[in-house]
Amino acid sequence: MKQEAPASSGGGRHSRDALQNIKFDHVFSSLQERAIQTAEIATGIKAIVDARLDVFDLGEADGLPKSKVKMAGAVPDPSVYKGVEEIRSYIKRVFDFMREMEARYAVKELNILLSGHKCTTGCIGAYFEGIPVNGNISKYSSGNGEYKAYPFKSIDG
Repeated sequence: MKQEAPASSGGGRHSRDALQNIKFDHVFSSLQERAIQTAEIATGIKAIVDARLDVFDLGEADGLPKSKVKMAGAVPDPSVYKGVEEIRSYIKRVFDFMREMEARYAVKELNILLSGHKCTTGCIGAYFEGIPVNGNISKYSSGNGEYKAYPFKSIDG
């Protein structure tokens, strides 16, 4: 079970203020309550929850102080902590979601809000921008209450 930090008091309001002039056609969120709350406060629309937008699973390292976790690159060492998600599996699940969204919604101009987490937004950015040579997708991450806009390539061209 992934431990969830409580929603910040300002994330949803900050997002709502930043997005107030955008009419959203669809809203999707990870299953984490703070992401759902942020999406719904920001848009006034009930979010459709999709587990593929969930945080990277840290396994047994989840909830431990970061300074105490033995790392293997950017993630907890899976030889030390059971249940750590494989990076390729994580990218595949987020990219599968994005391919489905693109196939379904790229045919017309829509505004779709995807509410996730730092790791999720980094992976979504990598879907559009490509995975960096060094593999660090966090360079595309949005901060708390921030957003980035990406266009799907139109089916028409």
